[in-house]
Formats: sequence, structure tokens, C-alpha cells
Amino acid sequence: MYRLLLNENLPKKLKYRFGDKFEVTTVPDMGWNSLQNGELLKAMFDSGIEYLVTADKNMSFQQNYRKWNVKLIVLNTPDNQYEFVLPFVSKIKELFDLNQIQDYNRIDL
Repeated sequence: MYRLLLNENLPKKLKYRFGDKFEVTTVPDMGWNSLQNGELLKAMFDSGIEYLVTADKNMSFQQNYRKWNVKLIVLNTPDNQYEFVLPFVSKIKELFDLNQIQDYNRIDL
């Protein structure tokens, strides 16, 4: 099972769209709202969550996510409302199905 964390810049209800292969939680679910990005990555590592799904296109430049063995899945979207980001779920699932997840994954529609 893949453990994913949805960053707080994504709609919480998106977590219900991934299916059985995924255990998806959100930053608010974990009580991590107040954490800065570096602290968030460390908290993920400490909790055994390997994948961060985010709409923050700058995180890979601002943080050393590899230090914490976290893989970034960055949604290239102009809007982070539910109807705009929902189509990205099938793309994410496809990357996992094809075993094509990298340390950094930028997903375009």
C-alpha cells in the first residue's frame, strides 16, 4: 500500500478518490497545519509517509526533500479547486501502476 499525504493546498475530499492501493491522509488530518515545509517533510519521514501530493511548484527548489526520503508529486494546475485537481488522480494512479514514480514527479494534464 502506498502512503500519500495531500498538502493543505489541495482539497481534503480528494483523498477519497485514490482507491484501495493507497492510504491517503491530509496535512489537517495529521494535525500538521502549522508546520513549515521543512518540518512537514521531517514529520512525513518520521511517520513513514513517502509521497507528498502538492500544488506547490516551488517546494522542490525550496526544500531538500530527498534528505527525508520523500517523493514529490507536483500537480501543474492553475487552480487547486476540486474540479480542477480531480483529473490528476487518474494520472497519479497511472504512474504508480506503471511503476514510474520518481523522486520528483510533475504532472500535467
